[in-house]
Amino acid sequence: MDVVLVGVGGALGGAARFFLAKIITEKTNRAFPAATFLINISGAFLLGILFSLDVESRIWFFFGDGFLGAYTTFSTFMFEGFSLFKNKDRVNAAIYIFITVLLGLFSFAAGYSLGN
Repeated sequence: MDVVLVGVGGALGGAARFFLAKIITEKTNRAFPAATFLINISGAFLLGILFSLDVESRIWFFFGDGFLGAYTTFSTFMFEGFSLFKNKDRVNAAIYIFITVLLGLFSFAAGYSLGN
């Protein structure tokens, strides 16, 4: 049953990321990967809230492992950061990687604090 919860949550989280990324990308400058940045930061915030609530395992499997695991994307973050370096856009690459990690930690902590 747990794998079904993770799978369904993951399908919904992946679909949410796809549609949200499409909307953000259409409305922003494509030189900076704003969609992945905003999705990962909001996902860290939501995961912080979820973690603070000490939810039962089924809720965690669905929302934490499933939905938010698929909603956020470390692999795309790495791909976009590396692509910026590869395309000699080192300033944007450094800003993107540093700010994503820093704000990700801050957002998780803020979500955790809000949930308590």
